Amino acid sequence: MKMLEKVSENCYRIARRGAMKAEVLVYLNRKLYAEFSEDASLQQLIDAASLPGVVSPVVGMPDIHSGFGLPIGGVMAMDAEQGLVSSGAVGMDINCGVRLLRTNIRAEELSNDNLTALIRAIGLRVPSGIGTKSKHAALIKDHFKDFLLKGVPFLVELGYGRKSDPEAIEDGGALKGAALNSLSSKAIERGLQLSTIGGGNHFVELGLVEKIFDPDAAEAYGLREGTLSVLIHTGSRGFGHQICTDYSAEMKKAAAKYKIEIPSAGLAAVPIKSGEGKRYLAAMTCAINFAFCNRQWITDDIRQAFRQVFGGSDEDYDLGSDEDYDLGLVYDVAHNTAKFEEIGGRRLLIHRKGATRALPPGHPLNPQLYKDYGHPVLIPGSMGTASYVIRAEKGVEQIYNSVNHGAGRVLSRTAARKQISVEALKEKLGRVIVSGRSYKAYLDEAPQAYKNIDQVVETLVQIGFSSKVFFSSKVARLKPLAVLKGEDND
Repeated sequence: MKMLEKVSENCYRIARRGAMKAEVLVYLNRKLYAEFSEDASLQQLIDAASLPGVVSPVVGMPDIHSGFGLPIGGVMAMDAEQGLVSSGAVGMDINCGVRLLRTNIRAEELSNDNLTALIRAIGLRVPSGIGTKSKHAALIKDHFKDFLLKGVPFLVELGYGRKSDPEAIEDGGALKGAALNSLSSKAIERGLQLSTIGGGNHFVELGLVEKIFDPDAAEAYGLREGTLSVLIHTGSRGFGHQICTDYSAEMKKAAAKYKIEIPSAGLAAVPIKSGEGKRYLAAMTCAINFAFCNRQWITDDIRQAFRQVFGGSDEDYDLGSDEDYDLGLVYDVAHNTAKFEEIGGRRLLIHRKGATRALPPGHPLNPQLYKDYGHPVLIPGSMGTASYVIRAEKGVEQIYNSVNHGAGRVLSRTAARKQISVEALKEKLGRVIVSGRSYKAYLDEAPQAYKNIDQVVETLVQIGFSSKVFFSSKVARLKPLAVLKGEDND
């Protein structure tokens, strides 16, 4: 018997039953639903809906696939007073996120040699792959506390970025509440990875702004069709992974003390206001600020790479016109977080695992420069397919001001390595330049291992056309030209 019942356009439900304290809503369009296997991800949503203090509904995004505890593409809201916090419902890579830089360089003016030189120059500055250490280890040791407590503004003070950068970062690049005494010594030992992208689905991508759907919003975001763009996708690396590992074990033990029935080890949880809950939130905030600093430092490295390849200054270089090549920060969004937010007049702790906060126009938490359109929402595809810039609409409050964070897997990493050949990967990538190791190392990240990004994005966009309650709208489509990736999975 199928668990999902259709309730409206692109929306499916699992009604409350048994131990469930909330219903589950999953968003898939017709094509994605036809291809969707009712796997462990649905049971994980049901488990989340069975936790004390959970608010209805628990949400599955179009990119949903099974994970540890809450599925990737899962959103769970908890009452801020009576609810629980779960490290597994945030995830291992705390504040895995995406950052977009714009340029004024016409992509058509760049040859393959230009792109290859540029992606290689970036790779020389930004280490990639499992366990890689930063080239800035000494500086990290000297200022580790400040990076965790003060975030990106402190890094900018040191000269790694522009004064305007924090204005275009979620939470200004520094979430309040971090505390070093919430961290284990092992987590601190794994903190020497700032300015590294890691492995798995993390990358730096040079792309083309292929199509503009919303000219007014695109102008507000500084995006122009035909120009070169830069996407950065990485998170808190081994530091965040260790924090999740530490607190998942601690929460599993503490749940018995608080007489909380845990449906799975991955959803181990404790009361938000408990000592364990408060310490986890403080440690998670350290990892959030660490990840913002990671993407900020990589941004500075990328700007240096542009100077090396094209000469001059990244702010005044002339590439055949009177315009500089810009490299201004469009926005930086976080995935894998738990944040206190006001939704419908109620204070909630929103767990987003593989989901992106998406604030509609007029929302008070929007940066001032994007208050009229809402901040840009960045949704990366796979290494050979498009990525999107979208924006939220008012109706998104129904799903906790959240949208999907990417395409979502259809093949596990193991299955992808078995089923996809190097030849098939090369054919799918076409002319996309891949900088890194051999193609064989990236079979688990092949486009064939992911859902169709166009269908995933359209799922939430389409809803408004029938209900008149819009969740999101497309602003721009980005096409990959050259990609830097690290081997292996974080």
